[in-house]
Amino acid sequence: MTDEKLLTPLEVYKMLEKTNCKQCMLPSCLAFAVAVIGGQKHLDDCPHLTRSVKNALSGNLQKRSTADPLQPEFLEKLLQKVQALDFTAVAQERGCDNDADVMRVTSLGKDFYVDRNGVVRSQCHIIPWVEVPLLSYLCHSSHQQISGRWISFREIKGGIDWRGLFQSRCEIPLRLLADRHPELLSDIVELFQGKEVEGFDADIALVVHPFPHIPILLCYQAADGDMESELNIFFDECCAMNLHIKSLYTLCAGLVKMFEKIALNHY
Repeated sequence: MTDEKLLTPLEVYKMLEKTNCKQCMLPSCLAFAVAVIGGQKHLDDCPHLTRSVKNALSGNLQKRSTADPLQPEFLEKLLQKVQALDFTAVAQERGCDNDADVMRVTSLGKDFYVDRNGVVRSQCHIIPWVEVPLLSYLCHSSHQQISGRWISFREIKGGIDWRGLFQSRCEIPLRLLADRHPELLSDIVELFQGKEVEGFDADIALVVHPFPHIPILLCYQAADGDMESELNIFFDECCAMNLHIKSLYTLCAGLVKMFEKIALNHY
């Protein structure tokens, strides 16, 4: 087994029987491997895994979970930083609106409001994967405007160490989701003010803005004959300066979870 920092669904998949028996209630062994890494399934959900294989995998899976961001501690630090912000200056620099002691930030077409105590309010349900990256976006020490140049996750500082987790909880689950529900990506344009773009080698290429200066590009190529489907997530070069790597990961993983819930409820 490779170092836990690089643990991916494919490494779990190699240990499975690859019969696609569906007894785990998922369509394939690869989908099961993705769900195990993501925490939606347990090794015991596969009836074919031997005890020795479970023991070999479980130790690495437990270690892998420690790579997730420590949200409570991180959030506490962010709340302290918010209180020291110059709201007017930050709003102008980061594409937000400032009214007295409240900052309005648009996320995927929805408005979120942040007061000087770091309290986030919105008509939407406030969940950690939005709240923590949002505060991190406002408090980050550096900031750049949108460049129009796209980079991969691994090109961002710290991205190489996080690439296995990013692939297993962001790119691979979203690819499988798009395989099952091809219409989902197109619906994102309408639901979250995404924008389809051209000039990319993909069936669907669309840009979403979780925050004003955090453009994310989703490129999906459907399966064709013996060629498997492919989905890649790219970031405008400014994202590397505007948000910490942990918050970028949290943001993308949260987006995928949200898309999964939409697919479950509407397709």
